[in-house]
Amino acid sequence: MTDTDTGRNAEITITHLPDGSGGKYVAEVPGEKATGYLTWEPRGTKQGSDTKEETDTVRVATHTIVPPEIGGRGIAGLLVERLIADAKAQGFKIVPQCSYVEAKFDRNPDWADLRA
Repeated sequence: MTDTDTGRNAEITITHLPDGSGGKYVAEVPGEKATGYLTWEPRGTKQGSDTKEETDTVRVATHTIVPPEIGGRGIAGLLVERLIADAKAQGFKIVPQCSYVEAKFDRNPDWADLRA
């Protein structure tokens, strides 16, 4: 199952692809073979916890990669914005392990309630 959204730049398509217990947001640019992506994985349950609540409600943003061939188009930012939009819509929180995602959180204090 995939779901697709176009960001600020109507040429760039962002698709969410589940991958095992985690997932990947993929950015495609028409006419380009290279794709950008942001990967995430669920945060494991706290030691000693008997519930899966934390794994279901917290996603760790692990990597944001945009190859040079498609760089300079705001793709990384669009990937993070899609993650943020999904967090708001689906009610999960984010651990910005990826330095780019961390920097975006720092520049957007209105996202503070989404940080785990």
